Amino acid sequence: MSIPGLSEWLETPQGRYLLEWEQKRLEAVVADIFGYNAMQLGLPGLDLLSANRMPFRFRCASRGDVAVVASYEDLPFASGSLDLVVLPHVLEFSSRPHQVLREVERVLVAEGSVVISGFNPYSLWGVRRLAARKGGVMPWTGQYLSVPRIRDWFSLLGFETQAGGFGCYVPAVTTPEWLDRWRFMDRFGPRWWPVCGAAYVVQGIKRVQGTRLIMPNWNERRASSKRLSAVAQREIHPGSTRKTQ
Repeated sequence: MSIPGLSEWLETPQGRYLLEWEQKRLEAVVADIFGYNAMQLGLPGLDLLSANRMPFRFRCASRGDVAVVASYEDLPFASGSLDLVVLPHVLEFSSRPHQVLREVERVLVAEGSVVISGFNPYSLWGVRRLAARKGGVMPWTGQYLSVPRIRDWFSLLGFETQAGGFGCYVPAVTTPEWLDRWRFMDRFGPRWWPVCGAAYVVQGIKRVQGTRLIMPNWNERRASSKRLSAVAQREIHPGSTRKTQ
């Protein structure tokens, strides 16, 4: 699965406006996710894992200059092998988004994280997409998925919804001049209509029933050491006051 035209659209003034917010939001989320292996799935021309501190970070896509070229619906990784997967606008442009998310769940370790960015259908940009219909161009050709729907899929696959947020409240204008004129909406949008931003970032954590962190039983160790410690004894012999151990 590929997203033809999305990378080119991100280079337009409208695309750069969206990308500016998404990069800041993604960096804030992935910076606090720890582990060993992190993967970015899609948009190979961007590095959205730069703020993460895992020792092994790589990009995977269906084409392009990436570490791994693969189908998003059949990832070539062992089950439970990744700690973090970032999905930038992958689900909304996939013909089988639920299968993509199912594969992500498979390759994640227990307590691993998936971070998704997407277009919000309940926004001014969502209205613009409806007006474009099927004859529209990027980015109006995608099947926008709402955050409640993502949460439902998370619940079905055993993810717990964690961090998230909405952004980009400016209408779907295309020129730099009009984008600047409407910038004031980014100041008031989070307060007046917080869930109506054009884009969102949401994090899910894979929960596995019965998984628990096993810690050393320090109390038992101390008790064992106490039982094995030598105990001084006093023996009194007739005609002697010497102490022996």
